[in-house]
Amino acid sequence: MERLRDQRVVVTGAGGFIGSHLVEALVPHCQKVTALIHYDSRPGFGNLEFLPPDIRRDARILSGNVADPFFMRRAIEGCDLVFHLAALISIPYSYIAPAAYFRTNVMGTLNVLEACRSEKVKRLVTVSTSECYGSAQYTPMPEEHPLHAQSPYSASKIGADKAVDSYYCSFGLPAVVIRPFNTYGPRQSARAVIPTIITQTLSGESVIRLGSLTPVRDLTFVEDTVMGLIAAAVSEGVEGETINLGVGQGVSIGELARRIGALTNISKEIVCDEERIRPEKSEVFTLISDNSKAARLLGWKPKIALDDGLKRTIDFVREHPDFYRPGTYLI
Repeated sequence: MERLRDQRVVVTGAGGFIGSHLVEALVPHCQKVTALIHYDSRPGFGNLEFLPPDIRRDARILSGNVADPFFMRRAIEGCDLVFHLAALISIPYSYIAPAAYFRTNVMGTLNVLEACRSEKVKRLVTVSTSECYGSAQYTPMPEEHPLHAQSPYSASKIGADKAVDSYYCSFGLPAVVIRPFNTYGPRQSARAVIPTIITQTLSGESVIRLGSLTPVRDLTFVEDTVMGLIAAAVSEGVEGETINLGVGQGVSIGELARRIGALTNISKEIVCDEERIRPEKSEVFTLISDNSKAARLLGWKPKIALDDGLKRTIDFVREHPDFYRPGTYLI
C-alpha cells in the first residue's frame, strides 16, 4: 500500500460489487481516488452507499459512461493509475442484449485504453473473467488454457482482453489483465449464485430453486480479489501479462447450497429450475484456477476460507434485506 501513497487513481465500475470494495481499500492510501459510476436516472451511488461516510467523502465520485470516449478522456486526465472494472456482467442478459455487451465491454474498454494512452498513465489494471476460458479442458486452468466464448458475455470479455493485449504490443501501454475466478462476498447482487442461494435459504419459501446443480466453481472472497488487483498495480515487471486470481479448489453449485444451509442451520429441498439453466452448449461446467502465476509475479495468495467468506456474506444479506428485495438489483 505504501507505493500507492502519491498516486492519483481512477476506478471504473466503482458502483459495482468488486469496484466498491476496491475504492474502500484504496481511498485511505492514495493521494486521490476518482470513483466512476454509471450515469442513469437513479439517485445514489450504487454500492458506494455502503462505504463508511469518511471514505465516501474522501473519494471523488464521478458519473458517466465508459462507452463515451470524450467522458473517459476527461475522467482519466491527470491520473497515474487506472483500474478498469466497468462491464455488463449478467450472462443470461447477454443472450437477450448481446450488442449492449459488446458496446460496453469491448468499446468501453477501447475508450479506456485510448484515454490511458493519451494521458500516459503509469499502469492500467483491467479486470477479466474466468468465463473467458469456457468449461475446463483440464484442471487446474493456467493462463495458457484455451479461450472458448460460450456466451456473448464471455465473447465480449475476450474481445476486451485482446484489445488490452494489442495496446500493450502496439503502443507499449503499461497494462495488465487480471482474470478472477468467481468472486463473492458482501454487496454482490442477487443475480449471482451465492446471494441467490442465501436469499432463498433465508426466505419463507420451502424450496431453493437453482439452475444446474453440477457445475463446479472456484470461489474467491472479494477482499482477496481486491488485494490481487492492488498487487497488480504496484508489482514490477507485470505489464503485458494476464494473471489468474483464484483459490485453486472447486465446489459444485449443489454442494455450495448445502454448505450455506448448514451455515444458516436451515434445511430446504434444492431443486433444479429448468428456466434457470443455460443453453446446453453455453453451460460452463468446470472452472478451477491455477493461481501459481499470481503467487510468483504478485506475491498473492487467497487468505479467506470459503466457510468464513460465506458466513460474512450471509451476515450481510441478513443485515440488508432491502438490498435483496425481489426484482431490485444494483449494478
